[in-house]
Amino acid sequence: MTPPLLTLCPIASGMLEPDKEKRDRKDLATTLRELRKAAGLSGDRLAARVSMSQSKISRIESGRILPTVADVERIIQGLESVPSKTAQDVLSLARAANVDYASWRTAARVGIWRKQAEIKALTESSSTVRHFLPIMPSGLLQTAEYARAALTPVIEGNPARDIDRAVQARLAAQDALNDESRQFRFLRTEQATRLKRAPSPVMADQLRHMCEVSQRSNVDLAILPNSALVGASPLNIFVVYDDRLVIVEVFSGEIALRDYRDVSYHLNVFDYFWQNSLVRKNAIAFLNSIAEEFMS
Repeated sequence: MTPPLLTLCPIASGMLEPDKEKRDRKDLATTLRELRKAAGLSGDRLAARVSMSQSKISRIESGRILPTVADVERIIQGLESVPSKTAQDVLSLARAANVDYASWRTAARVGIWRKQAEIKALTESSSTVRHFLPIMPSGLLQTAEYARAALTPVIEGNPARDIDRAVQARLAAQDALNDESRQFRFLRTEQATRLKRAPSPVMADQLRHMCEVSQRSNVDLAILPNSALVGASPLNIFVVYDDRLVIVEVFSGEIALRDYRDVSYHLNVFDYFWQNSLVRKNAIAFLNSIAEEFMS
């Protein structure tokens, strides 16, 4: 039987209330534990379904760690039997308990490779994934050499990480492209295409690899050229999963947005720049020309 949820109380004047925060965290932990039991799943079984460790599931259910909203969504999907209304209530509780921001420091501490596994799980739970890429190609499009360059920290304060394991996890996440029932749309700017994150041969191989991937029936690729007249600025990397979730990257971490207004706005941003971009054969020809420039 689905456990009842406590009614959420509004927070006055936008201020955080410590007692309420503790209460929300406890309610969230208890609810997730009871939902798992109601679904007849062990912690190990649920962990396997949602690409988390059993110890993380245990710490979430005991309230020792606070799951992100993305974690809670993955758990709900893994349980499979949670009614829609209950799922929405649980996600509302998660939002109230958690400012859904994840820093790269935290990701590095637990393992950047775990973040790649989370991305893989999010992708596999979606039917359409849109990547807006004003800075660099998506990890789903990266070669091993480019991924190694992209994942290697060079700025002071950027945390160290296990590069080999992170690269392996990033490449493993690319398996999601093999499911032709899932659609991918990748939108890059010319600046992102030209930004030299690796030696010229690696850059050229990266661009040719993107051309190859774009030949897949479930992949669409667009390039926003510098010559395009646009009335908006491509500010941040973001990924839209169906019409339910946006992940926005900033220098120090990422922000998850689930409010339908935020998701809708990012879809509008994506569509606006897509309409001003090179697509299909024109995009491929453009990428090949830049690859030749890198090798000249």
